[in-house]
Parts: sequence; C-alpha cells; structure tokens
Amino acid sequence: MASLIEKQLLKSLFSFFLLVLLFSDTVYSSRKTLDQRKPCKHFSFYFHDILYDGDNVANATSAAIVSPPGLGNFKFGKFVIFDGPITMDKNYLSEPLARAQGFYFYDMKTDFNSWFCYTLVFNSTEHKGTLNIMGADLMMEPTRDLSVVGGTGDFFMARGIATFVTDLFQGAKYFRVKMDIKLYECY
Repeated sequence: MASLIEKQLLKSLFSFFLLVLLFSDTVYSSRKTLDQRKPCKHFSFYFHDILYDGDNVANATSAAIVSPPGLGNFKFGKFVIFDGPITMDKNYLSEPLARAQGFYFYDMKTDFNSWFCYTLVFNSTEHKGTLNIMGADLMMEPTRDLSVVGGTGDFFMARGIATFVTDLFQGAKYFRVKMDIKLYECY
C-alpha cells in the first residue's frame, strides 16, 4: 500500500514540475516591446525607374507586361515589373547599394494609385540581405507609407515603414522616389 501512495505522489510531483516548467517557458518568452517613437534602424535611399518604351533597351529598369487599352485616364490595370538601382543620392549613375526587384500595378479608375510589392536586395560591403516592402502608393499624396514586412541577412525578420516621396517625375519615362525606411523591429 505504501508503494502505491509513493507512486501516486511521485506522479503528482512530476506533473506539477512539468506544468511549472511549461508555464515558466511561456512567461519568459513574452513578446518584445517595441518603441514606436525610436526606430532601431533608419535609412534614406533613392529608387530610380526607367520604363521601357521600345527604344531604350539598354537603360530600361522596368517594363509594362500588361497594359489594357481603354480603361480610363489613370492607367488602370497596367502591370509593371522592375529591377531598378537604389542609390544613396539622387544621381542615377551613382554606385547602387541595392536593387529594387518586384512589381507594381495601377489599381484605381478615378485617380493615379498603384500597389507595390518588391524586395530590396543588398549586396554591398555595408549590408547583406533583403528587405521586403509592400503596400498602396497613393501617388497624389505628398508622402506615402508602405509596410516593411520582413527581411533576411542583416535585416532578418525586420518590420517597419517605408515612406515614399516623389522626388522627380518625367512623365511615363522616368521617376525617382526617395524612400525613408524606419525599422521598428530588428533582430
């Protein structure tokens, strides 16, 4: 009879310590708090886009792969893929520190509006890895915020905001956007 009570007590103690261990791991792995006022990393870059027009094969950094005719005056339905340089300054010929690779499409019939999804691919001495950015670009607004939804390498699982400001617009041929990137979650 005594050994049966000892086994019951041993099982109870083992179960108790197992529960304590389980809950202590849950308590210690609580979510990291984010300070939304102060980013952990901050960058300012320039994105250059030269749209292919049939004559500029050597210089083009983007091409419309779908451009349906007759859907209004705001390029609704146009789908563009790109692989453009990211520079530290406004000069297109400056040494690129990254490439922006992705797509955007125009998704509004009543005004100029596009939706971006792209990856900044870094391969420089300063940074290695990627940042993934996506969101609506309300082109008529002075500033637009897109989401930084992840990354790899130096930017592993980064999250934050990429603020767009159109720096130069030359019709359908060329535009330059200043990207102010603030990361609020860095590992």
